[in-house]
Amino acid sequence: MEINMILSNNKDFKYGLKRGMPIAFGYIPVAITFGLMAVSGGLSPWLAVFISLSNLTSAGQFAGTNLIIQGAGYLEITMTTLIINIRYMLMSLSLSQKIDPEISLKQRLIFGFGITDETFSVASVEKGRLSYSYMIGLIIGPIIGWTLGTAIGATISSALPPALGNAMGIALYAMFIAIIIPPAKKSKPIFIIIIISILITILLKYISIFGFISSGFRVIIATVIAAAIGAAIWPINPENDC
Repeated sequence: MEINMILSNNKDFKYGLKRGMPIAFGYIPVAITFGLMAVSGGLSPWLAVFISLSNLTSAGQFAGTNLIIQGAGYLEITMTTLIINIRYMLMSLSLSQKIDPEISLKQRLIFGFGITDETFSVASVEKGRLSYSYMIGLIIGPIIGWTLGTAIGATISSALPPALGNAMGIALYAMFIAIIIPPAKKSKPIFIIIIISILITILLKYISIFGFISSGFRVIIATVIAAAIGAAIWPINPENDC
C-alpha cells in the first residue's frame, strides 16, 4: 500500500514537473527584463533575486518594485500590488475545487505560493483531482525559471555601462504595453476600459486640485474606477465572453 502510494506520488510529481517546464522557459525572458529594471533602478542584484524568489507575481512584482525605486510609501505599494494581484485569490478559490480534499492546509499554503496565471491555466484543465505531488512538480519549474531569469538580468545589468543600464528602464513600459495591446485588439470593452483609465490618470495628474495624489495612487484610483465602469456597462455573461 505504501509502496504504491510512493510510486503514485513520484509519477504525479514527474508529470507536474513536465507540465511546468514550458512555463519555466517562458518566464526566463520576462524575468531577465525584471532583473535589468530592478538593478538599473538602484537595487542590488541580490535584492532583485530575493524579490523574485519570494514573489511570483509578474506584473504586480514589476509595479511594486518600480514604486520601491521611486520611494513610494508602504500603503501605496501595498494597495497597488493588492489590486494587481487580487486575481490570484479568485484563481486559488477556483482551483481549490479540483485539488484532493485530503491535502492539508499547510500543503495548500505551500503550493499556493506558486499559483500564477500560467500554472492556474495548466492545472485547471487537468482531469480528475490534483494531488499535492503534482502541484509541487508544477510550480517548481516556474519558480526556478523566474528566479534564474532575474539573476541573469541582474548580472547583465550590473555589468552594463551606467548609461545603457539606465536605458533598460524602458523595458518595464514595453512589457506593460505588450500585456494590454493583444487583449485590447480583440475586445472593444477592454480597449475602452484602458482608454478610460488613461484619461482618469491624465486628469488626476494635470488638474491642480488633484496635485496631492502621488503617481502610485493615481494608478490605483484609475484602475478601480475604470474596472467599476467596465463591470457596470459590460457585466460578464457566463454564456458569452465579452
